[in-house]
Amino acid sequence: MAMPFFLDDNPGASFLDLLRRRGAEPFASCDMSGQLSVPHATTCVALRFEGGVVMAGDRRATSGNLISHRTMEKVVEADRFSGVAIAGAAGPAMEMIKLFQLQLEHYEKVEGQLLSLEGKANQLSMLVRGNLPAAMQGMVVVPIFAGYDLAVGAGRLWDYDPTGGRYEEKEYVATGSGSLHAGTVVKVGWRSSLGEDDAIRLAVHALWEAADADSATGGPDALRGIYPVTATITSAGWSRVEDSRLAAIVDQILADQRARNAGEPR
Repeated sequence: MAMPFFLDDNPGASFLDLLRRRGAEPFASCDMSGQLSVPHATTCVALRFEGGVVMAGDRRATSGNLISHRTMEKVVEADRFSGVAIAGAAGPAMEMIKLFQLQLEHYEKVEGQLLSLEGKANQLSMLVRGNLPAAMQGMVVVPIFAGYDLAVGAGRLWDYDPTGGRYEEKEYVATGSGSLHAGTVVKVGWRSSLGEDDAIRLAVHALWEAADADSATGGPDALRGIYPVTATITSAGWSRVEDSRLAAIVDQILADQRARNAGEPR
């Protein structure tokens, strides 16, 4: 049997191009460059206040220029005194969080006590490092870890790079596509004397400004009742902020914005 020859429409060395020329799309979820269209989580922030830490994340996940999910939860309770916020490829990120939660629960049941907050940060670092092969293929996961350290009586927070490097931050941290805008807002508004209410408002305001400048970050959606996942971690443990409380904060941000647009004093 003779081998086929391509004269005018030689596809070259690419088997994917050959399939497409023959009318067979090998991956329906791929874009034209052959890259998988993977949902990505976007912007999250965390900051310290006098009694602990606040974590917040928008709800949007995107696949390229499309909104793939409007209600994704990117801020998740790791255990009673810690939480994780994720940005990057959504699938590997959620799998990483579930494994992290399982490891912390297993340690507590075997040892009869909680792993130290520093130990939890180290454990998450190893999971991020284990995702490096996938990160090299574009499925990067960059989490934020925060919690209340019972040993020192204060909130602490860390950010990571795709190689598993972890870096403790003293004031605040932001990750994701809108991190530049969100981080700038927090940087301007952060004070060491922040109370819980002010810290929550600052986190929500940071995500609001990020959504205004970054199309991948989802802003509050009052019509659908979608607000950022926001939680505090204090000596009393993890506590998620109610949507009704967030709605009041968003209403105030809107009122302030209208006043600025009208040139009126706030």
